[in-house]
Amino acid sequence: ISKLALLESGNLENIFISKIKNKKNVKDSLVDLISKIGEKITLRRSDFIGDEKCINFSYVHSSVKKNIGKLGVILSLETKKPKNEILDLGKQLAMQIAASAPLAINKENLDINLINKEKEIIKEELKNSGKETSIADKIAMGKINKFINDNTLLNQEWIMEPKKKVKDIIKEFSNKDPIKIKKFIRYKVGEGV
Repeated sequence: ISKLALLESGNLENIFISKIKNKKNVKDSLVDLISKIGEKITLRRSDFIGDEKCINFSYVHSSVKKNIGKLGVILSLETKKPKNEILDLGKQLAMQIAASAPLAINKENLDINLINKEKEIIKEELKNSGKETSIADKIAMGKINKFINDNTLLNQEWIMEPKKKVKDIIKEFSNKDPIKIKKFIRYKVGEGV
């Protein structure tokens, strides 16, 4: 199925209707497998990162076999630097994503509905605290900024050097050739069920 995902650029609908070795499509093969072993098996997410002008990195946390584990990350960096110069950075960034579970690359990519939901939670929390409105507003702003920093990769503390942010490490590493995070995917078994 992973080869089909690559051929179909991660399009889940196309993967389900694609034929596999048994000459059946993926959807029917899953139904047959479920009836045979009695376990619920679902293919519920797929994604794709191309390699045009980018260098891709992967990381599997606590792998049981090569490229098999319960948590995996794929990261795409855009740079003119050769891959051998950024191997360590790419792996460390992928590990950062695995460990800290960012929701977006930066604030602009963070879902506004998620931010608004967090604001509502914070407002309710502060409303019940009995603090003055002006003080509560300042506290709320600080908590929102912390939420954004904790959940955006570039604003997170660098795990290997917590006094710096990820964007600082990338900037230091870039020198004259900029490095830009184009996309990352983080999948954990059972997440979002």
